[in-house]
Amino acid sequence: MPIIYKYLTREIIKLFGIVLITVISIYVVVDFFEKVDDFMEAGLSVSRTFTFFLLKIPFIIVQITPVGILLATLLVFGLMSKNYEILALKSSGVSIYYLLRPVLFLGLLVGTLLFFFSDIIVPLTTGRANRIWLQDVKKRSEVTSKEKNIWIKGNRKITHIKYYNPASKTIFGITINFFDEKFKLIRRIDAEKGIFEQGKWIMHELLEQTLETESGNYRIIFRDEMTEKLDFLPEDLKRVIKKPEEMSFKELLTYIRKVEEEGYDATIYRVDLYAKPALPFVCMVFCILGIGIAIRGERVESIFFSIAYGIGIAFCYWIFHSFCLSIGYGEMLPPFIAAWTANFVFLCFGIFTLVNAE
Repeated sequence: MPIIYKYLTREIIKLFGIVLITVISIYVVVDFFEKVDDFMEAGLSVSRTFTFFLLKIPFIIVQITPVGILLATLLVFGLMSKNYEILALKSSGVSIYYLLRPVLFLGLLVGTLLFFFSDIIVPLTTGRANRIWLQDVKKRSEVTSKEKNIWIKGNRKITHIKYYNPASKTIFGITINFFDEKFKLIRRIDAEKGIFEQGKWIMHELLEQTLETESGNYRIIFRDEMTEKLDFLPEDLKRVIKKPEEMSFKELLTYIRKVEEEGYDATIYRVDLYAKPALPFVCMVFCILGIGIAIRGERVESIFFSIAYGIGIAFCYWIFHSFCLSIGYGEMLPPFIAAWTANFVFLCFGIFTLVNAE
């Protein structure tokens, strides 16, 4: 390996580590002070609190890594440009594209490791962290879910939901059992779906069975639509359902197939499925952007402006990426296009910036 390649790789990794540790420390400290009142109110032990934040670190790493690579690349090439090292290399006939090779390889390596890290480690740690928050801190053990099935225990009431679509705030395959003081079934509702509108759950295509006290028989009534007061809101369901970040790529794909086989819409999960490999790929995109931004001008005093410009670019990427995902959730774009549009747009911008810098 050429000396210049070793130098670039070593410096980028060193600065990337510094950026990653700094951002993680700041995030954990801020998050701790935001949640410390909840921990004290719940009586959570110090060891349990420490475990909670330790389990959140892998998810933070996945979110910060692309930005860390961008900042590390900006700093390395910005300092080289400030010290006229880029100018000296160009004068010696070294092309920018020659310097791009080790950075692209590093971006590919980091992106690959990031994908497997987010696919294996993050689902385990995120799931455990969420359980600590819901069960130990928020005391919401009365709501349980596994894959599509959600069970909710209320006041003399047990509700079972086969599938919940958070995008449309719609529940499917609802069964509600009502009990008396002796835990005897006095009423049951089976509905095809329920939609949350104007603060109420509206059931559609339902069958209602009500116990008649005198005869001991159940009176059966079919209804096309009925408003029913339930013990939960869409926000409660969103908190307890298994989230895409708690599932691996294979697990999420299997979940989507099960949902679609039962006739439910799994568009939002398909968007999240395609977004899983899209996030690691952006490491390479940011490497190209970082080099192009850092050496695009001849002013040696522009390094801090380049860093600020790069942070702004990263912020714009997350905003645009989130916007595209939202459009995909709303079925205005195909899931694959929604997940990869931001990567394609910023890749084109990075190539354009790099060509102008050369």
